Amino acid sequence: MSLDALKERIPEYAKDLKLNLSSLARETVLDDQKKFGAFLAAAYAVGEPETLKSIAAEVEGKLSGEAVAAARAAASIMGMNNVYYRFLHLVKSPDYKTLPAKLRMNVIANPGVDKADFELWSLVVSAINGCGACIDSHEAELRKAGLSTEQIQAGVRIGAVVNGVAAVVRAENAAA
Repeated sequence: MSLDALKERIPEYAKDLKLNLSSLARETVLDDQKKFGAFLAAAYAVGEPETLKSIAAEVEGKLSGEAVAAARAAASIMGMNNVYYRFLHLVKSPDYKTLPAKLRMNVIANPGVDKADFELWSLVVSAINGCGACIDSHEAELRKAGLSTEQIQAGVRIGAVVNGVAAVVRAENAAA
């Protein structure tokens, strides 16, 4: 499977997702590592099997083994952090904000790829998971690293489209 196979799987009512998937795969505002790492991190974040397999096949040969591992790690660590920090953001009691997280997050300091790439992938996953605190944190780090508004937006657009595609594929499989 690949993006082409995944696009064929998208029904006519979701044609906009198919078109967006195509245009984002050709996006040039991000280098290939940032772009395809964002696709892979998003696919791991949504976890829908067909979407994940198709995107993993698409990025094969486009990402190094280290980049593949880092994109997967971004989805993994943000799967944990997004729940924890969203809780801190939403809970009314200020007591929790004074406690240490006591959660291991070593991969953030040493992701095995350029820090900005890992931050972008973490932002993409945080957007999918809806954690405002993590979104703000990763966006600020990307700004410090020199990424433009358009580059950051492109990463989030990839996450949004992958999430939408996965939702359609999941629904179509359930309806079948």
